[in-house]
Amino acid sequence: MSEYDPRLVAPTCLYLAAKAEESTVQARLLVFYIKKFYADEKYRYEIKDILEMEMKILEALNYYLVVFHPYRSLSQLLQDAGINDINMIQFSWGLVNDTCKMDLILIHPPHLIALACIYIASVHKDKDITAWFEELRVDMNVVKNISMEILDFYEGQRLITDDRVNTAFSKLALKP
Repeated sequence: MSEYDPRLVAPTCLYLAAKAEESTVQARLLVFYIKKFYADEKYRYEIKDILEMEMKILEALNYYLVVFHPYRSLSQLLQDAGINDINMIQFSWGLVNDTCKMDLILIHPPHLIALACIYIASVHKDKDITAWFEELRVDMNVVKNISMEILDFYEGQRLITDDRVNTAFSKLALKP
């Protein structure tokens, strides 16, 4: 997909994702808002451009749009571990929610992401569940690496301060 203009690929991916999640956005509305927000000629794409790019993206994905989320795995694993602490359960769910902002679900199996979230929650809440992890016979190095990716995401988010966002917006407002 790198040979195509990202200003066309990105909105087409949004269009396709909305369709896949059964929250369809009409292509004409997408084009309308792109033109409304970006007067620049670089963003002058038409409906046919979006629809043609949609087919190219589908072909690149082999028409495979299924992405498995770690929610079901998390539920089952929390139950299997016998974790009843509501704070730890909520913390784990919050972590899984945040993984949707990352590309982890495209890279790692959902059960490993769920395990990484439980691992982070157990360390954060000082719950010793190492015996349970040992019973699973899962490669803890993989779980810890995924955990580090999650924590790195939070570290990156922490670096984005309101001042930096406001400065970026004010710079953008000055551009013609």
